[in-house]
Amino acid sequence: MFVAPDPGRARLRNSSRAVLGVALAVAVAELCGLSLVASITGGLAALLALFTVTDATVRAQRVTTALLPVAGFPVLALATALHGVPAARDAAFVAVVFAGVYARRWGVRGHALGIFAFMNFFITQFLHARPGQLPELYAAVGLALLSAGAVRFVLWPIERRVPPPAVPPAAPGTGLARPTTRQAFQATAACAVALGIGQVLSEDRWYWAVGTAWWIFVNTASRGETLVRGFRRVLGTVIGIGAGLLIAIPLHGAPAPTAVLVALCVFGIFYTAAVSYSWMMLAVTVMAGLLYGLLGVLDPGLLVLRLEQTAVGALCAGLAVVLVLPVTTHATNDMWIQRALRCVRACTAEAAARLAGSPVADPAPHAAELELFLGRVRLSLAPLVHPLSPYRARKARARRVLALLDECAVEVRGLVSVAADPDASHDARLAAACWRVEAAVEALLSPEAERGAVEHGAPERAGAERAADRPAAGTSPGRIAAGPALAHLHGLERLLGQLDGPLRRGSRSPLVGA
Repeated sequence: MFVAPDPGRARLRNSSRAVLGVALAVAVAELCGLSLVASITGGLAALLALFTVTDATVRAQRVTTALLPVAGFPVLALATALHGVPAARDAAFVAVVFAGVYARRWGVRGHALGIFAFMNFFITQFLHARPGQLPELYAAVGLALLSAGAVRFVLWPIERRVPPPAVPPAAPGTGLARPTTRQAFQATAACAVALGIGQVLSEDRWYWAVGTAWWIFVNTASRGETLVRGFRRVLGTVIGIGAGLLIAIPLHGAPAPTAVLVALCVFGIFYTAAVSYSWMMLAVTVMAGLLYGLLGVLDPGLLVLRLEQTAVGALCAGLAVVLVLPVTTHATNDMWIQRALRCVRACTAEAAARLAGSPVADPAPHAAELELFLGRVRLSLAPLVHPLSPYRARKARARRVLALLDECAVEVRGLVSVAADPDASHDARLAAACWRVEAAVEALLSPEAERGAVEHGAPERAGAERAADRPAAGTSPGRIAAGPALAHLHGLERLLGQLDGPLRRGSRSPLVGA
């Protein structure tokens, strides 16, 4: 939580750039003589543009950033036009929720556009914007996106030197079998109920319940992930409200110190987002309190109402993932673990081909993909390893799976490093070792099929293995021997064998039903 690694200081640089981009957007709006409401709108638009656009290439990021107004401006116009018509406004908001989540089926671009559309409706409610303010709101958002783009692509083009991390492909499926479709119905149901209960609590600040329910569904794929995120959101909000009572209220909206603290909150949002959702929500909650202070409406009662609305949204999201087309945690765990194991198999095969002299074999892309899938495995297993999880046996086994997969990744990285050495030579024993690793992966993916393969092919494989265990004749003593590669392959074989226990399939599988 406090000392999370930051390779290459990527999070530090990205967070610092976000502060610069948001500050420039607000400064440009102020220099153009726009109102305080418009300046805040512009600052939030810049924050969203820098936070949600995560395409794999700089060119794709530019395209997505350019498309943000296409998604945001119509929603902004709709939200302001319906401000005085509650029934139509509520129906439109729920429709935007469904469309925003449904758009995630089109990958990271659809994800970013969906979030931007939703947040334009949300920001309009937050600032109580009226139709007469629409022209300056358009101007503020347009200037903000230009400012954010200038910082991201011209002044501080981090991605040109360090490519952004790729995003693992989404789970396939059609109709209600597609997770994004199910999540669209879940989020819509949660937000609709949160909207109704939120309005009972407050006719003016009901939108926080909807926003909570919406954001809990962002970057989650299963019932367990969503429930854990809801808990962490409430926890971060509680701590943030405590901080707001000590920090935001005493300022009374003073512009200079508020601006400095908002900048620190923006930094905190970006710096902690990848490692702690609770800490990110603390920063978001403090920033919201500071913005309320600027608008002159902040008081302790408002912060308490914020907590109540957050609890309502989290409860509605939790009920929705349990009752509306649930996606079980086990199904998600199984999918990502299988993808990680297939990456191990592919990387092993490519490394063996590279060591055998193939000029086109390259295990590095598979190793990078493995890191992405392991990140998804950690996310999907988070509900099981959470400190409050009541399933002790499953928690222990889930931790064991994570530890073994992390060790597999270490061995894979070592194997890729050996294969990349131009002086590494081929040894006939590598073929047998690679086959054993691939067989171990197959046994984990499809035990019945693997048993048949072993039963029918064991004699031939065994003979080849005995022959391959002898050092290859004619190996040049001047070239690096295959010892390091064999050590990594033997390590992989051992770890994959140890994974058999916690991943064993059947009705008593330790991770089934999680």
